[in-house]
Amino acid sequence: EQQTLSIAKAGIICTLNARTSVLAAANPIESQWNKSKTIIENIQLPPTLLSRFDLIFLLLDPQDEAYDRRLAQHLASWYQYGKEGESAHEAMDADLLRDYISYARTFVSSQLTEAAGKLLISSYVEMRKVGSGKGQISAYPRQLESLIRLAEAHAKVRLSDKVEELDVEEAKRLYREALKQAAVDPKTGRIDVAILTTGISAGERRLRADLAQKLKRYLKQRKSTYSTEVIKKDILFNEMRERSDERITHDMFDDAIRVLEEENFIVATNHTIRIVTLGESNFD
Repeated sequence: EQQTLSIAKAGIICTLNARTSVLAAANPIESQWNKSKTIIENIQLPPTLLSRFDLIFLLLDPQDEAYDRRLAQHLASWYQYGKEGESAHEAMDADLLRDYISYARTFVSSQLTEAAGKLLISSYVEMRKVGSGKGQISAYPRQLESLIRLAEAHAKVRLSDKVEELDVEEAKRLYREALKQAAVDPKTGRIDVAILTTGISAGERRLRADLAQKLKRYLKQRKSTYSTEVIKKDILFNEMRERSDERITHDMFDDAIRVLEEENFIVATNHTIRIVTLGESNFD
């Protein structure tokens, strides 16, 4: 996103220009989109990489008769072009499109107008307000940078040297449509930007925090019942799954273990957990 590439190898330390746009495509790991999983879980790309893309769209194949009919008609129209009584939409010539894009990138340098800049700022502030009441962050500075780049790109498509309010509005529309597909929490159906930036939705974070507290209470109860301080991880994991109404994954369990380690409540190894007994205050 900074259009640079840093190199530190074989005694060479430098920063090179990498001024290019990146268009990427990925398939779900199960060869079919799982609606119960987030985009991070479906394509197994780290959020640190995925959040660098300005727009992310899902191209799904829903099982819908009306959709299937429209798609079949569209594909068939490519082979019907030129037949008597048939017509098809004319596509822009590839050479003309390539020259048009090259000209816009080379000779058009779009600058933000004052009105467009104010609209971008107000739009970003409104995006931040959406999640403030729910205790979550719904927009980051990276989203503002994406809106600026999209608005500039739209102005260049118009061969305009000024980024105006209409460009910002179109950038907002595109960004909203992308979020509706890529940043939806499958459990709540709500847009959560944290899915793209951290890989975990706000609801999932709350579940993991609750699991850590439940695990802590269970370990206190277990210690008082069995008078043992060392427990095997796999046994504890199975016991927690049986006691919980929510689905507990190994990742959630490991996160809860890390939280309790940071609180100095337990000491964990690869296979066991030992409860720290430095005083009764640890168990209050």
